[in-house]
Amino acid sequence: MEALIRNPVTPASEPTKNGSLGLGIFSNDVGYVATVQIGNPPRDFTLLVDSGSADTWVPLDKCLTEDGKHPCGNHTSIGKNSSMSLKSTDERWSIVYGSGSTEGILVTDDLVLAGQTITGHKFGAATVESKEFADAAVKYDGVMGTARSTSASQRTETPVEALARIGFIEQAITSYKLGRIADDANDGEVTFGGMNTSKFNQTTLITVPSVSDAFWAATLEVASVQGAHLLQVQNRTAILDTGTTLLLVPPQDAAQIHSRIDGARLNADGTGYVLPCTTDASVALRFGGHDFAIDSRDLAFAPLDPRNLTGMCTSGIASRDLFGDGTWLVGDTFLKSVYFSHNADTNEVSLAELL
Repeated sequence: MEALIRNPVTPASEPTKNGSLGLGIFSNDVGYVATVQIGNPPRDFTLLVDSGSADTWVPLDKCLTEDGKHPCGNHTSIGKNSSMSLKSTDERWSIVYGSGSTEGILVTDDLVLAGQTITGHKFGAATVESKEFADAAVKYDGVMGTARSTSASQRTETPVEALARIGFIEQAITSYKLGRIADDANDGEVTFGGMNTSKFNQTTLITVPSVSDAFWAATLEVASVQGAHLLQVQNRTAILDTGTTLLLVPPQDAAQIHSRIDGARLNADGTGYVLPCTTDASVALRFGGHDFAIDSRDLAFAPLDPRNLTGMCTSGIASRDLFGDGTWLVGDTFLKSVYFSHNADTNEVSLAELL
């Protein structure tokens, strides 16, 4: 509960596989951050790792909030005074996320990712950030997008694609084990170029084609609650997005799921769902013929009353009509319970049960 109130970053333990970075946990599993080095001399930047976007950016030293009145938070920024290797371009970019926006110029500079240096990597330097990024409560400096570069607003390759092109890794694979505050230990990590087989049950590993040229998306064959398949919730497109906190599903699917969870109901204004913080409900999603269960602790995202941890909680499954009836945005509510990997060379996604 302290994490929700204070918005700190819970650091990760040392990664157990070469080519990996620890994933710090922002607030109460709101997002996952990694530390990279940029510039000459290299300096640490904390970046939100986002499989739902393909753009990487950090604030420029002249970055301002949308109203033009304030600097972009107490964040590490980049500029020619801090990096001798920074080169600016006249190319501009802008991105609108599900929450927040940013814009700026493209620059090149040296980027160190898990010990490997990408010389002269092209990425974004933000000149304007919305409050969702510029606020002092935000404990990361920028974003590292890991979706396919075909969806990049900046029209540049992602860092992992650059690692593969240079030859530091054989394939542009990115794999995630996300931590959880409730576990009282953070062994989260992101691995580039392969998977960390010590993190998952290899007999449960499934690999399926991504059904999108831009996002990492797989066919959700069916959802189940308490072991019963929901015939009304089948054959959905599931966008797998580490940068989204909750599991966002169309309203009719959210209603079907919550109607089968004891004590779940619409919240006071009818815009979302609440359920008992102590729920032990079983919700599972089937991909590649395998049912992957969501840890019941993740179904209860945050207590309505921070002083009452046994009362009602905001549901980790939210009702959102984002892409139409057939598409889900599958965020960390689900991804914390699985090992998740994607391959930009083969356009495939993999999931497995955690050990």
